Amino acid sequence: MLLTITTTHTPATDLGYLLHKNPARLQSFPMSFGQAHLFYPEASVERCTVALLLDVDAIGLVRGHESEGFALQQYVNDRPYVASSFMSVAINQIFGTALGGRSKERPELAQTALPFAATLAVVPCDGGEALLRRLWEPLGYAVSVDHHALDTHVPEWGDSPYFTLHLAAQVRLQELLTHLYVLIPVLDNDKHYYVGDDEVEKLLRFGHGWLAIHPERELITQRYLKHRKSLAQSALARLVEAEQPDPDALEAVHSREEALVEERISLQQQRMSAVVETLRTSGARRVLDLGCGEGQLIRTLLADKQFGEIVGMDVSHRNLERAHERLHIERLPQMQRERVRLIQGSLNYRDQRLAGYDAAAVVEVIEHLDPPRLAAFERVLWEWAKPSTVVVTTPNAEYNVRWERLPAGNFRHRDHRFEWTRAEFQRWAMSVAERFGYSVQFFPVGPEDAEVGAPTQMGVWTRHA
Repeated sequence: MLLTITTTHTPATDLGYLLHKNPARLQSFPMSFGQAHLFYPEASVERCTVALLLDVDAIGLVRGHESEGFALQQYVNDRPYVASSFMSVAINQIFGTALGGRSKERPELAQTALPFAATLAVVPCDGGEALLRRLWEPLGYAVSVDHHALDTHVPEWGDSPYFTLHLAAQVRLQELLTHLYVLIPVLDNDKHYYVGDDEVEKLLRFGHGWLAIHPERELITQRYLKHRKSLAQSALARLVEAEQPDPDALEAVHSREEALVEERISLQQQRMSAVVETLRTSGARRVLDLGCGEGQLIRTLLADKQFGEIVGMDVSHRNLERAHERLHIERLPQMQRERVRLIQGSLNYRDQRLAGYDAAAVVEVIEHLDPPRLAAFERVLWEWAKPSTVVVTTPNAEYNVRWERLPAGNFRHRDHRFEWTRAEFQRWAMSVAERFGYSVQFFPVGPEDAEVGAPTQMGVWTRHA
């Protein structure tokens, strides 16, 4: 099995410093399962490639071990030829310093995103190319796949479950190695050693900062832990708890960037005014603010006596604490204090606390959801909570050309998973309305440009009687 990692950073031979492996030397390392060989097929100022080749001793592996399958299973298998947990072990043992994000000679470079391309030849994947993309693309990798026939002499047998995987991204080397370490055994859906509590700790350590927000975190966790249900449940619970503060801090920074972009036209204020007026016109008295953040909409709703009950929900404990502080809830008169309630919860899971309200506002939230999660969000809101009125605002991607510089490149916010054009938003909104028994109308928010429309688009759903 072979892993290659290439960079075109200049000078590319800095890769040797980052890996603590001299490009001029061929090195071999004894492993518990055979030998690992490390060498550099190319090493120039413009381009440098390191190769990690594993030579698995299939016979040595089974000495003293009883077969769990058919009699020859331990001798007749793909272990010596495909990237599996053996490769993860080799990455940890041979590239351990780089995996920890350290470089004595180039410490700043170790913390810098560089252009990397990695190739794994070959990987087993029972979910095919679709699963490969589901695992790697959310992490920002450009993915290409070479399919391999089951038998080149018998083409009618079709493709095998084996692929050559090509990945490319601008990432830190530590991130690339960490993603490889975790996801290679996930592709294989197996491990060559016992999986226990120690593997949960490894998953949490190497998954820190990315696994908790990956749209396939449940699948990754289950397969990494060999479908040990109790271990997977424990790991998932700890992932959510441990990772919560970091996205909060990041969100605060990114939100400030977005506010600076929109400050020129006071777009946030115009959004709030449009949402409040829509809720007021609907006649709603009991209102949900989903993804309430620091409570700006809630503050505006509290100023209107029409709204007798206002519930703000957010996934972030930190946001809710800030909302509590900024709304001065403890100092509000009792009647005012009884009108508002803040709860922690996720828009991806059914929540009985959301049922029975007249209206729900979802202001600049859906674009922060991973597209695969939208279907769950739709059911939570329109099928289960099913308020009479739903108000959703989201950026109009077409308007982005009117800003000279955006903090997230093509997006207004670094945490946005997508930004829709008006046609894309309307297609989605009408599909939701049709499936869940609503009608929907669309309104521009902010200064409207004749060519690209308004900066914010708002959809208002009304449930059929």
